[in-house]
Amino acid sequence: MRREMTGTGSGAAGPSVRVVSWNLLHSVGARINDVIALIRQEKPDLLLMQEATAGLDILAEHVGGYYARTPLPGRIHGPACWSLTPFVRKPRACVIPSGALVRRVAQIVHFDSFIVANVHLSHGQIMNRRQLRRLAAVLPAPAAILGDFNLVGPALVPGFDDVGPREPTHRMADLVPIRIDRCLVRGMVCEQASVLPVFASDHQPIMVRLRTVRGHSEGL
Repeated sequence: MRREMTGTGSGAAGPSVRVVSWNLLHSVGARINDVIALIRQEKPDLLLMQEATAGLDILAEHVGGYYARTPLPGRIHGPACWSLTPFVRKPRACVIPSGALVRRVAQIVHFDSFIVANVHLSHGQIMNRRQLRRLAAVLPAPAAILGDFNLVGPALVPGFDDVGPREPTHRMADLVPIRIDRCLVRGMVCEQASVLPVFASDHQPIMVRLRTVRGHSEGL
């Protein structure tokens, strides 16, 4: 059952944007038909995916919209995004500090009046916080960071608020429920956040409804 939390901000400006983020569990998890079903059911303005493979590259042919994928260096998978409307700029890769085994990049998405970093961070609890601080240093407000943080406990990113749903999104070793799929924002408010039903992957998708705040634009 979906659980939601809502909030409003008196300085909110512009229309709200419905963003969904989902780690697909590459190769053995969610396939393109599962992603199509999610889009048709949840109707996001922006869908962020982690561990996306080349099998997703025909997504826009099935549901319309706009799509881009950014493979991790040396891997068959990486972050990908789908938008109902054209991107302000073509999504691009931002190199972040690499973990011991995997070189990491974030996918930077210029969407409407704000920027989103689509992330799949390292498992190391010091390293993933270093990666977040790197992104925080380069993202102008208003901005959001969403994805699989692989992070336990507070994010500790100055200037950003953790506004994602508080429920667990993954079961570590198929046993221990943990909250590792998150959303951080700066210069934005979250009006709604929920964990969506699990299917096809070992991660549950998360949904947030975001709105920019007046006076927080630093330019793109």
